[in-house]
Amino acid sequence: MIQEVAGIKIPDSKLAKDAADILRDYGNDLLWNHSNRVFLFGAVNGVNAKQKYDLELLYVSALFHDLGLTKQYSSPDLRFEVDGANAARSFLQQYQIPDGAIQLVWDAIALHTTPGVAEHKESEVALLFHGVGLDVMGDGFDQFPEHLREEIIQAFPRNNFKQEIIPAFYEGFKHKPETTFGNMKEDVVQYFRPEYKNKNFCQCILHSPWSE
Repeated sequence: MIQEVAGIKIPDSKLAKDAADILRDYGNDLLWNHSNRVFLFGAVNGVNAKQKYDLELLYVSALFHDLGLTKQYSSPDLRFEVDGANAARSFLQQYQIPDGAIQLVWDAIALHTTPGVAEHKESEVALLFHGVGLDVMGDGFDQFPEHLREEIIQAFPRNNFKQEIIPAFYEGFKHKPETTFGNMKEDVVQYFRPEYKNKNFCQCILHSPWSE
C-alpha cells in the first residue's frame, strides 16, 4: 500500500483499510484509481486552503462515492449517489462512528454531482465535490499545483479515463435512467440513448393535479 502521495498521508486505520478492501472487492481499477485521485485532489485543496477537515472521513467518502455504480451496491430505483451514500452509512455504523460524522459522509457522497449546493456545505462535502470535479471535468486544473497533480497521476494512473468513465457511469444506472432526472447524469443516458427523454420539470408543473 502507498503510504503518502503529494504530501497527503493515506489513512491506514482498520476502518480505512476495510473501506479500501470493499472498493477493491466490488469495484475495478478504473474506480479504484479515480476514487483515490479524488481523495488526494480534495485533500491537497483542503491543505492549500487551510481548511479544517477530517482526513479519514474524506477518504471513506471518496472510496464510496461511486460504489453505487457497482452491481453489489446498485439499487433498482435510487440514484447511484444515494446507493453509495447508503452503503457508506451502513459501513460506518459498524465502527461506532458518531451520527454527525456519518451524516457528513452521507451528504458528501449523495451531493457529489450537485453543483451549486455541495461546494457551500461542510469542508468534507465541498472537498469531495471539488476533487470529483477536477478528476472528471478538469475543474480547477490550472489552479492545482502541477507537480502535485503529476505525483497523484503517477500513483493512481488515469489510463484512458476520459473514454472509460462515461460508459462506466452508464452501466451503473442504465437500468434506472429515470433516477437521472434533474441532475447532470441525464447527459450520460442521452449520450448513449439520444432518443431518451426524462420528465420535463415545466410539464410536471403544468400537468400536476391542481385544478387551476
